[in-house]
Amino acid sequence: MIAGKRLFLYSSIQFLLSLHTTIGKAQAPNPYNYQDLSHTVNIRLRDSLKSKWTVPDIYKNKETQKKYKEFWDGRTAFIVNGIDNKNFIQEKEVYNFVDGIVDKLHKGNQKYLPKKPTLLIDRSAAVNAYSIGGGIIAVNLGLLAFASSQEEVALVIAHELSHDILGHADKSMKERAEWLTSDEYKKSLNEVLDSKYERYSRLKKLMEGYTFSRTRHNRYSESDADSLAVVLLKNSNIAFDAKYFLRLDSADLQYLQPLNKPVKEYFTVFNLPFEDSWTQKRTKGLSSKNYNFKKSNELADSLKTHPDCVHRYENTKAFTTANYTPLPIPATLVKKVNQMIIWNTFDNRNLTACLYRTFQEMDKGDTDAWYKFMVFNIFSGLAFSDAQLERFNSINVTSKEYISQSYYELQTMLEQIPREMLEQYYKNLTEQAFWQQLPTDARNLKSFFYTILNKEATDKSKEVAAKSFTANHATSMYCEFADHFIKK
Repeated sequence: MIAGKRLFLYSSIQFLLSLHTTIGKAQAPNPYNYQDLSHTVNIRLRDSLKSKWTVPDIYKNKETQKKYKEFWDGRTAFIVNGIDNKNFIQEKEVYNFVDGIVDKLHKGNQKYLPKKPTLLIDRSAAVNAYSIGGGIIAVNLGLLAFASSQEEVALVIAHELSHDILGHADKSMKERAEWLTSDEYKKSLNEVLDSKYERYSRLKKLMEGYTFSRTRHNRYSESDADSLAVVLLKNSNIAFDAKYFLRLDSADLQYLQPLNKPVKEYFTVFNLPFEDSWTQKRTKGLSSKNYNFKKSNELADSLKTHPDCVHRYENTKAFTTANYTPLPIPATLVKKVNQMIIWNTFDNRNLTACLYRTFQEMDKGDTDAWYKFMVFNIFSGLAFSDAQLERFNSINVTSKEYISQSYYELQTMLEQIPREMLEQYYKNLTEQAFWQQLPTDARNLKSFFYTILNKEATDKSKEVAAKSFTANHATSMYCEFADHFIKK
C-alpha cells in the first residue's frame, strides 16, 4: 500500500508540473477526433438500415424463407453493431481520399452504378475491403497503409463494387439458405446422426462437401469480379496493372518484416533498463522449443506465388495500362492512417502488435513525439493488464509462422518482463522530454493512467476520472479509451 501511495503522489506531482509546460512548444496533432467515429457520424445510416433494409419475400417454402431472413438480418446486424461499436470512422482527409476514388468510379460507370455507393471506412488493420451488398462498400485502413499507389486502392475498390453489382452477397445468402433447408442436406445429416460409428468423420465429410461447393462458387465470383473491375477502371480512366494482384498476395506479411535494429536498442534509447533474458523463453515444453525463423520466411515467400494470384494475374495482364505513372498516396494521409491503426490496435488491447507497428514507424525515421507517447501507453496498459491478471490476453500471442524473430523477441519480452520493471518503465517514461511536444489531452491521458494504476483506486474512482477526462476533452480520440471505464 505504501508503494502505491508513493507512486500516486509522485504521479500527481508530475501531472501538476505538466500543466505548466511552456506554451509555444511544437505539438503533434491527433490523427482524428472522437466525433469521427461511427457511433456518432453514421447514426442516420444505422437507423435507415434498421428500418428500411427489409428482407424480400422470395421463397414459397417458409423454412427456406426463414433461413434466408436469418442471413439477411445477420448482415444488417453486422453493420448496425459495427456502427454502434465504433468499428468505422469518417475522418475528413482519409474519407475524402477514398470517397474521391469511389466517386470517380461511379461517374465513369453510370450504367453499372446508377446510384453512388455508400462508403464506410473500417478501422481494421487487415489489408482488405469488402462488399456488404445493397450498395454499401467498406474499405479497411489496413489497405490504405499497405497500398503503393492510388491505382492499387482503386483496383481493390472496383473489385468489391463488382461483387455488389453482380449481386454476389445476396447470391451467397440464397445459396446457403437453399442448401441448409434442402432434402439432400437433411437426408445426409440424418444419416450421420443415425449412424453408430464414425459420426465425426462423416459429418466432417458432409461439411467439406458443402464448403467445397461454396469455395468453387466463390472462385467463379472472384474471377467475374476481377473482369468487371478492369472494365470499371477503364471506363473511369484509372490505370490498371495486373501485377497488383501479385503484390496484394503479400499483404499479410506485416509482422514478418524484421525491425531495423535489435529489440534492445528501441528501449535503451529511452534510457530504459533492458535484459536480454527477457526475450528468451524460460519455460519448459514444446511451445518454448528453439525455433528456426528461416522456415517462416520461406513460407512467406511461397505465399507470394500463390496459384490463385498468379491465375488472376495471367487472366488480366493483357489489360494492363501501358506507360503510366502511378499516383502516390499522400504521405500525410499514410502517416495518419498508420497512427489510427496503431491507436486502434492499442485500444483493442493487442499490445505486441501495437508496439511493433510503433517501432516500424520509428524505423522510417519519423521522430514525431506521438510514437514515444504510444510506447508510454503500451507499457502503462501492460502494467494495468498485469494488475488485473490479464497480461497474457493483452499481449495477444501470435503464432510463430506469421511473425519475424524481432516480433517473437518483443512478444516474449512483454510476457516475461518482471512486474517491478513495468513500474520502473512507467515511472521513467513519465519523465521523458517528449511530453512537452504533446497536446493537453495526451498529457492528461497520462494523469488518467496515474489514477487507474493506483493500487488503491476503486472502480468508482476510475469511472469518475474517466468521466472527467471525457468532459474536459470531448473531441479527443483518447475518450475511446476512457469509455472502457464508464458503466453504460
